[in-house]
Amino acid sequence: MKVKEPYDSICLKKIPKLYIGFYFLVISAWLIYVSQNQLFYFIEKHIWAVVTMIFGSFIAGSSPEGSAAVAYPVFTLMLDIKPSVARNFAFAIQSIGMTAASLLILGLRIKVDWNYIKYVTIGGAFGLIFGTYYVVPLISPPMAKLFFVSLWLSFGIVLWRENSKPTRIVHDLIENFQKSDMLRLLIFGLIGGIISSIFGTGINIFTFCLMTIYYGINEKVAVPSSIIIMSIETILGFFIHAGVINDFQPEAFEMWIACIPFVIIFAPLGSFVVSKLPRTAIANFLNIILLVQFAGAVWVIKPNSFQLIICGLTLLSGLVLFFFLSKNPRT
Repeated sequence: MKVKEPYDSICLKKIPKLYIGFYFLVISAWLIYVSQNQLFYFIEKHIWAVVTMIFGSFIAGSSPEGSAAVAYPVFTLMLDIKPSVARNFAFAIQSIGMTAASLLILGLRIKVDWNYIKYVTIGGAFGLIFGTYYVVPLISPPMAKLFFVSLWLSFGIVLWRENSKPTRIVHDLIENFQKSDMLRLLIFGLIGGIISSIFGTGINIFTFCLMTIYYGINEKVAVPSSIIIMSIETILGFFIHAGVINDFQPEAFEMWIACIPFVIIFAPLGSFVVSKLPRTAIANFLNIILLVQFAGAVWVIKPNSFQLIICGLTLLSGLVLFFFLSKNPRT
């Protein structure tokens, strides 16, 4: 069914029991562990990580970008933290923040597209595992950073162009869902999972691109759907690195412990705030994030000629892909 703005707002009459239960479970466990081991100093030691994640978790809950979209560039570009540490920390902290946001979404019954969530998640699981073992070892840190910001900037440009059209019509769900749609979501989920294996995030915004540009899905439906997808993906990523590969670094663990009590509040807060905003405001907010990420990465990395070429090719490839999707939308 086609919808027009304003979208139904969510009335916060009570905080969902799903979120309350998760909050008290996590905070109780955190307090017991930190108190027994006298680890409160982790917060002061990693205060800049905490500050970053207050903003990052809010953005994770209010946009299709996980908190790693903020943490990864800030940690690697400004705090000089190794990309592998930033990635593992991203998986760990998102397993708390984005899970909390997802529970709030489910508890408030915010509208999502379950076909989108189901098939992208399945493809993403395979992509994450494949990328972790066969792609990540081949990517150099500077190139990973530039690829990250360049690809998402290309999407931001196309989304801005689409939203500048005064007659854009959006949908709540993928209408007349067919096997071809299932295959398309599985493939995009697979690619998104590979991207997430590199940065700790990516499947959410990569598939969000498909949903908003190709399927014309309302951002107010696509955003919470993408948050649930990333929650599942990040738990799997955390398990792979902490429980299977066993490469979860002490630094990543310390930052995780320091940030837990903050992200469990600010991520769901972002989800609630975004439910009250008009669709165009969400799109504009996302475009600002993408532009700042790109400019910050170029300013800090100061790419050489080869890196600039790769950066330009990534941006161009992304523009071609997303413009193609926008010019050939599913009808």
